[in-house]
Amino acid sequence: METLANLESFIRSAECNSFSEAGRRLLLTPAAVSRNVAMLERNLGVRLFHRSTRRLTLTEAGETFRTAIADHLEGLQAAIAGASTGRKEPAGVLKVSLPPTFGTAHILPLLPGFLARYPQVRPEWHFENRQVDLVGEGYDAAIGGGLELLPGLVSRTLAPAHIIAVASPAYMSGRTSPTKPDELVALDGIVMRSLQTGRIRHRSMRDVSGREVQAPLSESFVVNDPAAMREAALLGLGVAMLATADILPALENGSLLRLVPRWYCDAGAISIYHASRELVPAKTRVFVDWVADAFKKNRLAERFAGSLS
Repeated sequence: METLANLESFIRSAECNSFSEAGRRLLLTPAAVSRNVAMLERNLGVRLFHRSTRRLTLTEAGETFRTAIADHLEGLQAAIAGASTGRKEPAGVLKVSLPPTFGTAHILPLLPGFLARYPQVRPEWHFENRQVDLVGEGYDAAIGGGLELLPGLVSRTLAPAHIIAVASPAYMSGRTSPTKPDELVALDGIVMRSLQTGRIRHRSMRDVSGREVQAPLSESFVVNDPAAMREAALLGLGVAMLATADILPALENGSLLRLVPRWYCDAGAISIYHASRELVPAKTRVFVDWVADAFKKNRLAERFAGSLS
């Protein structure tokens, strides 16, 4: 059965003769509209558009299909919206994107209580280190930081995304603890090479007064994954700059020590994102509220704040 998104993308593209203009009307990216139409063509086994660099034109099969469904689309939209918002209990597949380390440590433990309260919701969670096209890829929600807030998306801030310098007690034994960020360079550095740029990321740190100082790390050990950085720090291989949220248990049990404790890197915010449709599905609405309430109850915004010593 075709999804409503595929049918909407086809009808609007036919009206506008353009994926870009259809995307503006649907609050989707042109790439997402193009993917939806391509999926519809693949599922139907026919080509619906002639594509050129300047415009789209319907094929004969495309015109026939448009005529057959155009008058029924609004009815389908109303029926689906009414069904999803009129349920007494939230239900359906809940597709969520979230970072592996953060998601496993802080969001996954919320799932048993959530499912006990909403047993008709079926989670499909993708643990991934990438920026997703939330609407185009069919996600109900995404959790993380730095997602581009395109038209049609809303975000709800959960906690600050602060990065701090840490090392194991074994590594620091017999070494002089630095008092300023620029003194970190004297220690062995565990650094990450970006998958996107191929470059090693070096950061600056700030304190609560707003002073900013470069915090260069030596490139003693290079990895391409933040979870590997954390494990390397726990093994005593050197100093790593890591998100407080990803190392909170290690900080609280003492297996990692915070260095230059009044200094931190501000990487923005950890947020939960979802589509800003007028009728947000009940399953999405209760999930967003459940996560936000848990962050408040567990004081995670305060515990993640690198601005606090």
